[in-house]
Amino acid sequence: MPLTNELRDDILASVPSLRAFAISLSGNGDRADDLVQETLLRAIANIDSFQPGSNLPAWLFTILRNLFRSDYRKRRREVEDAEGNYAKTLKSQPSQAAHLEFEEFRTALEKLPQDQREALILVGASGFSYEDAAAICGCAVGTIKSRVNRARSKLSALLYVDSAEDFGPDNTVRAVIGGNGG
Repeated sequence: MPLTNELRDDILASVPSLRAFAISLSGNGDRADDLVQETLLRAIANIDSFQPGSNLPAWLFTILRNLFRSDYRKRRREVEDAEGNYAKTLKSQPSQAAHLEFEEFRTALEKLPQDQREALILVGASGFSYEDAAAICGCAVGTIKSRVNRARSKLSALLYVDSAEDFGPDNTVRAVIGGNGG
């Protein structure tokens, strides 16, 4: 299958969602950008393996997830700034309440187990159906539903919220916590 202009445009339209997912996986904007770039390169190089009529974003997210997992295995031996002490010295703290709330949300999201965070981002923030998220993660739909439910419960407990309305106006955060996705 050749790379048509329409297919190229559809791939490019997925970049913001791919980047958000890559950031949620890696916790690092630079690594996320590298993951997205490599995902796009691999997708274009292997465009013949894409099945026309199937879910292009799910195919791209699967490539990205597999790249992250491979990269993670390679980088396990690297020394990281796990506590973020060094990173905190390199940035200024946000001054607006929304930025503080988002930072609190991001910190809580990082405390979730990888499989739960992944499922929650795919279903809650990226808008994938449970079925598509299950295909991306290579597991059963029930497993994804369970992971999303456990992740939402844990996030709510970590953030001390009873409902999505308790956590500000950000629609993506509200969708992740409140379950408006899937």
